[in-house]
Amino acid sequence: MGMKWLFKNRYLFLMIIGSWVVISDRFTKKLITDKFALGESKTIIPDFFDLTYVQNKGAAFGFLARTDPSFRDPFFIIVPCLALVGVFYIFLKIPDRAHLVITSMSLIISGAIGNLLDRLEFGYVVDFLYFHCYSAYYPAFNIADSAICIGVFLSVWDTFLEKKRNSEKTT
Repeated sequence: MGMKWLFKNRYLFLMIIGSWVVISDRFTKKLITDKFALGESKTIIPDFFDLTYVQNKGAAFGFLARTDPSFRDPFFIIVPCLALVGVFYIFLKIPDRAHLVITSMSLIISGAIGNLLDRLEFGYVVDFLYFHCYSAYYPAFNIADSAICIGVFLSVWDTFLEKKRNSEKTT
């Protein structure tokens, strides 16, 4: 039987994954904002990984960060809400046997909620995980961003696996 029972109740699965992602995201962001000044950085692994407190007023990679706040702020509330409705609709339509897609959509939904809560509370998203290799760097991100990226990766991976399964059926 394994964990299949958990996927049969997708809402329980979403609640478990969602609670874990949102609580850990909020907790780590609170730690950073309490212990770090804006822009402060602490090296964890030299020349590779720092904790750095960043306020991201834009989207991924700071997209639209310098846009007029009268447009940007409502945009980053309305668009994520619409996206959440769309992703949740997809979540409702997933067959019970599609465990990877249920997991993927659960991660995307919970990550989006984590970042939306920041936007509602602060008007920006708190980022703090900063990976770099000497002067090459990846923009700072957070646990909610990680959940979204992992969810998207799993969704793409499932699409690849589905194409492979379909091609094997036709041969």
